[in-house]
Amino acid sequence: MPRTSAGIVAFRRKQGAIEVLLVHPGGPLWRNKDAGAWSIPKGEYIAGEDPEEVARKEFREELGIALTEKELFPLGDVRQRGGKIVTAFAAETDLDAEKIQSNTFDIEWPPRSGRRQTFPEVDRAGWFKLAFARVKINDAQQALLDRLESEATRRMPLV
Repeated sequence: MPRTSAGIVAFRRKQGAIEVLLVHPGGPLWRNKDAGAWSIPKGEYIAGEDPEEVARKEFREELGIALTEKELFPLGDVRQRGGKIVTAFAAETDLDAEKIQSNTFDIEWPPRSGRRQTFPEVDRAGWFKLAFARVKINDAQQALLDRLESEATRRMPLV
């Protein structure tokens, strides 16, 4: 059974274009990675959990901001290279990406040193126009941006 995650593609409309909020993973393994390393805020869930509830919880944990928008619309699933299936929802919202406060995790760092260090799960977030977001985001998640563009435009055409 593959691992499953749920997340939210937060988007806004600025000057006639759609921008999406992406997060960069924290920790030393991601420090010098950029293109293809960014993601939607997401987290794992197990069978029996509601993916939308998990997506909202993970959004809050990774950004330190509760998503107050009541309506989310589904963007379906994508399978990442390692086999993990990501279920995504979209929400039109706006928030200050500079003010995120992520939860943290502990790992032994450097490896085999016996020292444990604490790192933020997300070290930064940013708003990106779709073309630039497609360069930044994990390759498998690019399909979510395509679906978002199609659905957001269908629901409310860009002016």
